[in-house]
Amino acid sequence: MSELVAGIDLGGTKIQTVILRESEIVGRSRVATPQTGADAVLAAMAESVKSAMHFGNEPLDGLASIGVGSPGVIQGTTVASSPNVPGFEVGPIQLGDTLSKSLGGVPVKLDNDVRVAVLGEWRQGAGRPYKDFLGVFVGTGVGGGLVLDGELREGLGAAGEIGHTLVRDGGRRCGCGQLGHLEAYAGRRSMEETARRWKAKGRRTKLFDVMKERGRDRATSGVIAKALAKHDPVVVQLVDQAVWALGIALANAQNLLDLEAIVIGGGLGDRLGRPFVDRVAEAMNPRLHVPERPPKLLSTELGDLGGAVGAAVLGGA
Repeated sequence: MSELVAGIDLGGTKIQTVILRESEIVGRSRVATPQTGADAVLAAMAESVKSAMHFGNEPLDGLASIGVGSPGVIQGTTVASSPNVPGFEVGPIQLGDTLSKSLGGVPVKLDNDVRVAVLGEWRQGAGRPYKDFLGVFVGTGVGGGLVLDGELREGLGAAGEIGHTLVRDGGRRCGCGQLGHLEAYAGRRSMEETARRWKAKGRRTKLFDVMKERGRDRATSGVIAKALAKHDPVVVQLVDQAVWALGIALANAQNLLDLEAIVIGGGLGDRLGRPFVDRVAEAMNPRLHVPERPPKLLSTELGDLGGAVGAAVLGGA
């Protein structure tokens, strides 16, 4: 029997886990990310693996390895810092060692969440036909991963972090503290913070009513999509700004790297779907140095399982 590998996609709002046997998903689990600190998050990750194994009717001692995709700066099996995960804002967080001990010593591999999601789309999703492509994942924040000449690029450890490229000098403050980054306009957390500021200044919005209706304490991708469908003027403007910022950032990346394809995913990217991707392409193309030869802009194939599948690919490598 082939080995079982767990893949965990750790996010600011959810922990998605899958169990892979070769390329087949045989178990899965999805839980909310605890908001009470790092210890609670690490415990929830361990429980998610147990739940996924139970879902697949597999004994825990059959698990060979675990891969994890985490937001933030990664150093080996440690998260140096991650502003988008509760309790991970100031590290280091000994994620690999703690998770391994919680699950009987199973070895753990760790990498940046978006780079892991790109690995999943490259090996088992939309990126399979391409040797040169960029993955851009729009969720709580905005991250990216880069495949060049058939290799997942690591650089000095932050290759592909398109969310922290500059789209407006002196612009809106990003979660990292600097101004004018892509994430400050297209990241879901920043969009919610901006909506709150605008509401405090007297602008009307249905966004927070939708949050209450759906029992959410934050503007999830589903909340934003629902408010957008209601043509809420604040959310329409925020999504317009996200499209504008992505158009600038992706055009800059394409002009520099001459990529075959760009895959757009993440919680918000997947939820808004192909119409959102098409709008980004329209915003990007006029800014291209060679507009008659644009990259293919693609939606993900793996959807919200991409990060977890990629983490399992990492864990089994």
